[in-house]
Amino acid sequence: MDILQKIIAQKEKEVADKQSLYPEKLLEKSTYFEGRTISLKRYITREDKSGIIAEFKRQSPSKGVINAHAKVERTTIGYMQAGASALSVLTDKEFFGGSNEDLSTARKFNFCPVLRKDFIIDEYQIVEAKSIGADAILLIAAALEPKRLKELAAFAKSFGLEVLMEVHNEAELENNLNEHLDVVGVNNRNLKTFETTIETSKALVDKIPNEFVKISESGISDPETIIDLKACGFQGFLIGETFMKSSRPERAAAEFIESVNRKLVNG
Repeated sequence: MDILQKIIAQKEKEVADKQSLYPEKLLEKSTYFEGRTISLKRYITREDKSGIIAEFKRQSPSKGVINAHAKVERTTIGYMQAGASALSVLTDKEFFGGSNEDLSTARKFNFCPVLRKDFIIDEYQIVEAKSIGADAILLIAAALEPKRLKELAAFAKSFGLEVLMEVHNEAELENNLNEHLDVVGVNNRNLKTFETTIETSKALVDKIPNEFVKISESGISDPETIIDLKACGFQGFLIGETFMKSSRPERAAAEFIESVNRKLVNG
């Protein structure tokens, strides 16, 4: 059983447990539930922003603990001050050390799009995402059948949430494109080996229709890579570990984004 299968099995159990403890009717009473969402798609393409979705992530299955001590409030405010276009917050506890509270804290202190980064397999998690203050959700093509992914995307749109679909290869991309998506992300990490290569993004960028905002995810650790990916046609870049492995992730983000801007100006 690979790591994705393990995570999905755990999610199925989690969803069943949560539904009995916190029924949807209870989630709908959240102060965030009636709030208007902020467009991830629009913020990624804003010219005064970097296109970077800065991620708050404490740990991962491949790297173990990355940063156990970073504070959500300081880190996410710092990310936005650094010029990030949006925030991504891991809410998976078992494998990534995250929580719903992490996302709600990020939402409370920032006026920008917040992506709920989790393994969504059920409508319940989408209602939950809206209730904790998310503006967008992640749907992973490798974790869902195309029909199911489309159903979940349509359900998310009915709540005003935008949808980022993540793919790892051409087959996932071709089988899952649908009209309910806003952003398509290419994950450069091989789920079986955990190796990352930017060539994965480069191979797929022209196969993503231009109606979707295109982002590259994972393995981006050098400002030069952003310049390269922009030239290929990517508009957004999801970066987590590169920032989070620093004792001050927000400072690492500021230095990184400053370097990208400098390189863009100097050509």
